[in-house]
Amino acid sequence: MKRWTLVAAVTTAVAVTLGCSTLAERERAWIFQPSDRAWGSTADLARGMQDTWIAFDSKVTGAPARLHGLWLPAEQAQGAPVLLYLHGARWNVEGSAPRIRRMQELGFSVLAIDYRGFGKSTPGLPSEDMAYEDARAAWDWLASRYPDRQRYIFGHSLGGAVAIDLASKVGDERGTIVEGTFTSIPDVASTMKWGWLPIGPLISQRFESVRKVAKVGSPLLVVHGADDNLIKSELGRKLYEAAQGRKRFLLVEGGSHHSTMAVGLGRYRDTLREFFQLH
Repeated sequence: MKRWTLVAAVTTAVAVTLGCSTLAERERAWIFQPSDRAWGSTADLARGMQDTWIAFDSKVTGAPARLHGLWLPAEQAQGAPVLLYLHGARWNVEGSAPRIRRMQELGFSVLAIDYRGFGKSTPGLPSEDMAYEDARAAWDWLASRYPDRQRYIFGHSLGGAVAIDLASKVGDERGTIVEGTFTSIPDVASTMKWGWLPIGPLISQRFESVRKVAKVGSPLLVVHGADDNLIKSELGRKLYEAAQGRKRFLLVEGGSHHSTMAVGLGRYRDTLREFFQLH
């Protein structure tokens, strides 16, 4: 998410305490920035990926829901590990096509989904609880179709918080990977130049990964770009330190919020091979 949107979301959270539901909805809109668009030419890289649809009954909204996803099997798909890819704010799933293809290059078959409110998934305004529910529905879909495969969870930026929540609740993942993510939205707010303002308790969409990461039972890889100016690497490091199980922190020199995987692909490959014993 961009800094001005987080400023707006925090400002909105203050107003929410005065009891205005419309402003609460604005906070969700500013945090998620739901879109049916990709950025630049990334949609071109999504061509050839298979459309996937996941239907379920939402306990959060009480209505039927339908998620759109992109499926990209590994080049040697037989027996390949399967990865659930959870994207961040603002762009639809096609906007993550470069990372999806890189994870395929690293040997995964990849399912990437759009949360409700994004892309072709059920329209509406996303929320923290809805995003968590969407990730669980996609995970259950993968588990039902690939019960004998090693399955991994990956989340980028805001999707990293969704990934941590999912990994803290399931027990059949082989590993969890998060990149460019954070401890909580209030902690992100505190890194801004106006971070001295006491607005943390007023934020409703909190994404408290730091409170959940100790419950992640699988090996956890936390990746961050050293030059990430949106989500400071210190927050990734604090998330890593709060984890209790087998874990690894990978700091990619020269990596920004959006380029870390591209810049550090070789180190990604070596770390996945050694840490998760992937070939």
